[in-house]
Amino acid sequence: MSKKIAVLIPCYNESRTIEKVIKDYKKALPHADIYVYDNNSTDGTDEIAKKAGAIVKYEYRQGKGNVIRTMFKEIDADCYLMIDGDDTYPAENAKEMCDYVLDGKADMVIGDRLSSTYFEENKRPFHNFGNSLVRFLINFIFHNNVKDIMTGYRAFSYDFVKSFPILSKGFEIETEMTIHAVDKNFKLVEIPVTYRDRPEGSVSKLNTYSDGFKVLKTIGVLFAEYKPFLFFNIVALVFYLITLILGIPPFVEYFKTGLVLKFPSLIVAGISLLVGLLLSITGIILQIIAKKHRQLYELYLTNVKRDK
Repeated sequence: MSKKIAVLIPCYNESRTIEKVIKDYKKALPHADIYVYDNNSTDGTDEIAKKAGAIVKYEYRQGKGNVIRTMFKEIDADCYLMIDGDDTYPAENAKEMCDYVLDGKADMVIGDRLSSTYFEENKRPFHNFGNSLVRFLINFIFHNNVKDIMTGYRAFSYDFVKSFPILSKGFEIETEMTIHAVDKNFKLVEIPVTYRDRPEGSVSKLNTYSDGFKVLKTIGVLFAEYKPFLFFNIVALVFYLITLILGIPPFVEYFKTGLVLKFPSLIVAGISLLVGLLLSITGIILQIIAKKHRQLYELYLTNVKRDK
């Protein structure tokens, strides 16, 4: 029995490139079902995709995260290949990426642009800086070495897709799925892929500043959720430092003169110490809850495999 591959293409106003993308991936994966999910396009992307032979569906809540959430819910397959509709990812890597998943060697295969041609092809310097910053933060916080966090070129297993709780609404979805895969110990494989910038006339939907801020916010939120002990104790450390800075001079003064003249500093130091202790205790409690959640998630994964 042949295994089913679903090519997932979230689209918003990609009329200039979507036909070529569909044809390229039909040629690379002739037995795959190609799904285009139109996200309120106004340039006829959906009609072009239908004529090119794709299965076209619609997601009316704006945002890439919303589109992928619906895709993952509605489509059943043995392997899912996610790409963008802007013709920036080469189809020649598609079969290799899918084979890793179908052979059970990976739950997520990442098309790594940053180790290849991304920095030469991408003409937006802040995008390049943002990708490097996000990569550094996630690898530092989660003790990993994922080379391309933000790539939209990925292949997934059924287990990953059906057990991934998507919370993001926009472009921060790639960051969320990478952190989730690392934290939950899914099998990751990275394949260097060539990257080509958008053709002339095709406009990126990613806003460097607003979407970049959302990605950084997502990293902070997930840091607190997945590693609460470390997160809350880092914040607590700030309050402990404030306690030392404000609290030591009154004590030194007391031992020298027997008087305490800086009561305001001493009061603030005491409050700061209390806040730090509360943050540390919060981190301990949430870490226990997070560990319990991981245990429940592993049991849930077992049920996902049983129902497959």
